[in-house]
Amino acid sequence: MTETPAPRGFSTTALDLPGWKHVYSGKVRDLYEPADESIQQRIGQECVLVVASDRISAYDHVLASEIPDKGRILTQLSLWWFDQLDVEHHVLASTVEDGVPAEVEGRAMICKKLDMFPVECIARGYLTGSGLQEYKASGTVCSIPLPEGLVDGSRLEQAIFTPSAKAEVGEHDENITYDAVAAIVGDDIAGRLKELTLKIYTTAEDIARQRGIILADTKVEFGYDAVSGSITLGDEVLTPDSSRFWDAATYQPGQAQPSYDKQYVRDWLTSAESGWDRSSDTPPPALPAEVVERTRSRYVEAYEKITGKTFA
Repeated sequence: MTETPAPRGFSTTALDLPGWKHVYSGKVRDLYEPADESIQQRIGQECVLVVASDRISAYDHVLASEIPDKGRILTQLSLWWFDQLDVEHHVLASTVEDGVPAEVEGRAMICKKLDMFPVECIARGYLTGSGLQEYKASGTVCSIPLPEGLVDGSRLEQAIFTPSAKAEVGEHDENITYDAVAAIVGDDIAGRLKELTLKIYTTAEDIARQRGIILADTKVEFGYDAVSGSITLGDEVLTPDSSRFWDAATYQPGQAQPSYDKQYVRDWLTSAESGWDRSSDTPPPALPAEVVERTRSRYVEAYEKITGKTFA
């Protein structure tokens, strides 16, 4: 491995992958482009290699600790969901036989190169998190009026589209209105992004519910595919990093719900034990082994409950 600072994004240690060059790193994923023309010729169009790392982020910080197998879990769960959704997506190949480097087998996908829209597309079917805070203050979420009397965990009569503007690594995404999305990407694209986001949420919420999981909300990202001329689902989809999953058996409105995500990490970081001041510029401390293992177990449990498969 060589230390290769990304041209933009998160600075990380890039893998040496024959035929591929490192071009960008986000908080969790690393992107590579073909360095060998034969790769693109074999795939048949412009492509990128998306590699999910075991990094974990919380409160806009990438932690020094990693969660073993997290990259593989996120990738395999995304691939499972892509197969369930009747939406055009960016995955072209996901196996070594189809060109994925053996070094990243199981946690990488060869994907269409998209022109990504600068909008986080979020669908909420339940009131919680930042949406709950806005609702308490104004009775709205992303300026959408909601009925009175809702509590933490209340199910909404209809899922709502609550987008946010993408921020640079280390900065906060900013909740925006639908009109703001239209001003950024145009009326037609904004309408299509809303339609696709709610379609994905509605389909996935039903599938998850059949497996004893409540999908409270989810974030998806889309880009323009110059080859097909269509809006295409990109990045990850419906993972514990991009979605809020709750156990239907323990769901109880009026309180915070245990979730299949970074809950143990967030709880420990804000505890007296960590000694970390979230409002400071100091990086978070390393995670205790117990928190790492419990977080990994929660990711594995989400994968197995949703897919019905055993994670190996």
